[in-house]
Amino acid sequence: MSYQLVSCSCVSVPVEKLESVKMKRSTLRSWGPWVMIGVMGITLGADSQDSKPAPAKTVSTEESMQVAASQMADAANAWLASLDKEQQRRTKFLFRDEERRNIHYFPVPRRGLPLKDMNAAQQQLAHALVSTGLSTQGYVKTLTIMSLGQLLREMEPDKPNPFRDSDQYFFTLFGTPGPTGVWGWRLEGFHVSFSFTIVDGKAIAVAPSFLGVHPATVQEGPRKGLRVLSQEEDLGRQLAKSLNDEQKQIAFHDIPVFLEETVGGLTTGNARKIEDVTPTGLPASKMTTEQTGLLWELIQVYAQRHRSEVAESDLARIATAGPEKIHFRWSGSVEPGQGHHYMIHGPTFLIEYDNTQDNANHVHCMWRDLENDFGESLIRRHYELHHRNTRKRPPQ
Repeated sequence: MSYQLVSCSCVSVPVEKLESVKMKRSTLRSWGPWVMIGVMGITLGADSQDSKPAPAKTVSTEESMQVAASQMADAANAWLASLDKEQQRRTKFLFRDEERRNIHYFPVPRRGLPLKDMNAAQQQLAHALVSTGLSTQGYVKTLTIMSLGQLLREMEPDKPNPFRDSDQYFFTLFGTPGPTGVWGWRLEGFHVSFSFTIVDGKAIAVAPSFLGVHPATVQEGPRKGLRVLSQEEDLGRQLAKSLNDEQKQIAFHDIPVFLEETVGGLTTGNARKIEDVTPTGLPASKMTTEQTGLLWELIQVYAQRHRSEVAESDLARIATAGPEKIHFRWSGSVEPGQGHHYMIHGPTFLIEYDNTQDNANHVHCMWRDLENDFGESLIRRHYELHHRNTRKRPPQ
């Protein structure tokens, strides 16, 4: 039986692209669930003597990204036009400003314009901008997390912090939104951080990307039982519990020391760049088909926070780099309500999840792009293409 690409929802990936993953045919068969679950919407079909291969359906990645980038620029400009001069001064930065590469997920002061300092119309336009960068599920998760500010005030009246409030989410623009050059924007506040980079109106990076939630499970009141990031927790635990004793010897490690080895439970913290992190844990090549299916489903949960064009591009890069090279590391208990931590590390990305605070009811989870955090590789290619051997200043 041979395998052939028969359809693709958003990007053009020929059969030779799959061959570039350089997996043996037996290995490809074992990774079937990964592809069928939805790497870029790809489906694989078996050749048959009685049927002709269906022609490959090709949709340009560049075209779909151009539409996405255009929608994002239009929304950013519409919001910007609604602001007065003082509000614009607070939210606009040069693209080269070092502020663009800052990331934090604690309830602390930030640069930019918070929802609190916008009128109702401006807030609606700000939310319209957010909707152009996230998927439906990503948008719902983000707004639900933002809504928990009032709940925290009620739960912890002895720990008032205005930067946990639902209107303390800051919007920041870098450069000039448009179809050419480079620009970006950021949404950030307590337990939310998304950094968007747009290059030449046809390439988008969304990384780093962070969501957290406290409480992870609402214990009482009218919202009792709410679990915003349930998939991130449950799928990770399901995968960990599926491992046999031999696999656990490789995958299971001690929980990082919170105050000494982490920033808010994450060993990668809020570093601007992930440097020389060696994958640890169980490689996917040593997992069963069922386990690799769970692993891929979990990776999708993170990637698909972002709008589909971006998610599919990221998942395609992961598939091309070799899914068998991805490592899964679990720390702590596999029982609900007890502290645990995991990392998923591949050649192009790193996911880190922590639930060790507040009696294992406080989740932090981060998506990092090892090649393209803050659009690094996209910007490098842009400069090589447009600014090599010239004295022209880079875009501001």
